[in-house]
Amino acid sequence: MTNPDIIIAPVVTEKSASNAEKGVYTFKVAKTATKTQIKKTIESHFGVHVTKINTLNTKPKDRRVGKYTGKTKTYKKAIVSLKDGETIEL
Repeated sequence: MTNPDIIIAPVVTEKSASNAEKGVYTFKVAKTATKTQIKKTIESHFGVHVTKINTLNTKPKDRRVGKYTGKTKTYKKAIVSLKDGETIEL
């Protein structure tokens, strides 16, 4: 797996925006990516120092449109903590 394939997109929510002020950023990542691969990719791509990474697999949620039911897609989420004073421009 190459570096561009690991990080899919940043997660932009109210909670992730408030955490970004504290130096904690949230990204959607590939399901097969490991913590060390995520750390190396973020450090090389953004030029920052990663201190901690938490990962979690999201579960599908039920959604309904009219009479049709379905589920949302699942993805892996990485919550990345940076060294004090460092930021990422998203």
